[in-house]
Amino acid sequence: MAALTDKTVFISGASSGIGEACALAFARAGANLILCARNTEKLEKLADSLSKQYEVDILVRHLDVRDKAEVTQLIDGLTGQWRRIDILVNNAGLALGLEKLQEGNPDEWDVMLDTNVKGLLYLTRAIVPLMLEHGLNGQIINLGSTAGIHSYQGGAVYCATKAAVKFISDGLRMDVVDKPIRVTNIQPGMVETNFSVTRFRGSQEKADNVYSGIQPLVAEDIADIVLYTASVPPHVQICEVTVTPVNQATAGVVYKKSNN
Repeated sequence: MAALTDKTVFISGASSGIGEACALAFARAGANLILCARNTEKLEKLADSLSKQYEVDILVRHLDVRDKAEVTQLIDGLTGQWRRIDILVNNAGLALGLEKLQEGNPDEWDVMLDTNVKGLLYLTRAIVPLMLEHGLNGQIINLGSTAGIHSYQGGAVYCATKAAVKFISDGLRMDVVDKPIRVTNIQPGMVETNFSVTRFRGSQEKADNVYSGIQPLVAEDIADIVLYTASVPPHVQICEVTVTPVNQATAGVVYKKSNN
């Protein structure tokens, strides 16, 4: 396995869930981190803990990936070692609502499209040229979803955003095929984080119901896979990984044990 010591990893949406778990996994492996999210208070606490425990360098920055100008300003403002980004983890993403398309909220569609698709594009567009400028064996790791493979009722727009992640990943892989840059799309199924709480606009009860009767994945499961894809030898490219709990076949086909 390739060593990650002293590599620089940029993680969006790093303040919770899969992003936070990835920060821990990469810090444990000795990588330096650029952690970004809208909640900088949580990021500062995470960074303080990881830097003390693993003695890695960590840069914390506020970032709303939907804001193209903020993305550009952040990347252009990086100096010294922080401009040599070896790995980009495009993790920031969310789902809002589970209504039928004809009953959905277009404002929430904009949030999902701007975060899951355009935010990923903005960061990728800004960081890949830095990898090329410094001649790095870089890697883009995108967090997609099984929802990008098979749609499900009430999830048309969210599923479309994750289908976009798949095809952006495939297209980028073609665009850098003559460069030492790898592109990986991780497609998790049911992972119990704050994802469903956000989807149901803060309802913990509805979120808990999503995972009742099944043992879901946890954020650390996905972080382990992300770390593995970054740790294989540089001539190896893991293009795509689809991972689900044992009792989930597709995004919409799930077996749940009865509580009765």
